[in-house]
Amino acid sequence: MKLLIICGPTASGKSALAVECAKILDSEIISADSMNVYKRLDIGTAKPDDDEKQGIKHHLIDVADPKDNFTVGNYRELALPIVENLLSRDKIPIICGGTGFYINSLLYNYSYGKGIGNPQVREKYKELSKIHGNSYVYEILKEKDRESAEKLHPNDLKRVIRALEIFENGIKKSDIRDDMTPRYEYSAYSFLYPREELYSRIDARVDKMIEYGLINEVKNLQKDGITLENQCMQGIGYKEIYGYLTGEYTLSEAIELIKLNTRHYAKRQITFFKKISGLQYLESVDIKSNAAKICERIYKSI
Repeated sequence: MKLLIICGPTASGKSALAVECAKILDSEIISADSMNVYKRLDIGTAKPDDDEKQGIKHHLIDVADPKDNFTVGNYRELALPIVENLLSRDKIPIICGGTGFYINSLLYNYSYGKGIGNPQVREKYKELSKIHGNSYVYEILKEKDRESAEKLHPNDLKRVIRALEIFENGIKKSDIRDDMTPRYEYSAYSFLYPREELYSRIDARVDKMIEYGLINEVKNLQKDGITLENQCMQGIGYKEIYGYLTGEYTLSEAIELIKLNTRHYAKRQITFFKKISGLQYLESVDIKSNAAKICERIYKSI
């Protein structure tokens, strides 16, 4: 039995394709989107509504509070039992999303640090970076785990601190060896768009988000004490509108920044997913015909 992976850049039509495949396969969808996990973040995450779900069960949407830090490890702990449950019922799990690390956490036995987060350690090094600069914290990592430090830029503070966090859990990050043998057989698909067409789709989606009430969504989160210190507010769309609400940007500047940042993110997604072995690209944008072809291939391989 295979997993069906539907991945690729934002605004490419993944969700609609996954739903169509789920209808044909009589299965369920496991979201692999790092923003869809958050409750109350609906518009800026393009979270599928009931009409878009078309009666198909979607997992791992609205599983975290906006004040929570939700990690890849948290995702894997929740997602793997769902995969196993679907397989035990002879259903083909459909993994749909644009967060590559989430998808890889299901496909491969990654360690993701071999340890739980340590907020105290994290805050300690954040404070040191504020006082002495990023290079100071980077030099500490070089002293404790040179091999890991050499793979990172001194200004990549988040990953530098994570490596130090792992070190203080009792192991060097460089000593961790991940197993790249896939846990499951899988088929993976992604839409292939000309770059300008994808950018046009992104711009249209951002305009719709503003029209549908993204500003009020961020205002309501802000009223409940959600700030840029919270992980969820670092999502594209949220941090820019937060900047508008706090006077950092005009509305037009914030909207253009969302579009720009989303385009940059889409480029990174495309690069990431190219590394998935056997990824097949869909050049047609016809959802129903693509779904029919994908499911026919799956049935033939069973």
